[in-house]
Amino acid sequence: MINKDLLKILVCPACKTTVKEIGETLLCTNSECRRQYTVKDNIPVMLIDESVVIERGVFDQAVK
Repeated sequence: MINKDLLKILVCPACKTTVKEIGETLLCTNSECRRQYTVKDNIPVMLIDESVVIERGVFDQAVK
């Protein structure tokens, strides 16, 4: 789990939109970007090259 204060200031490096913690990942909340970033040992890996763009249906379910 990521520190709540850190989570408040993190943004997606691709589009600068806020991110939401979902399980062991962070998800960009921008419906056009939809990038998912991994968290390793409670440290977010916020590298665009290592992110995954998730499908719109999966995104819609995750951000509810």
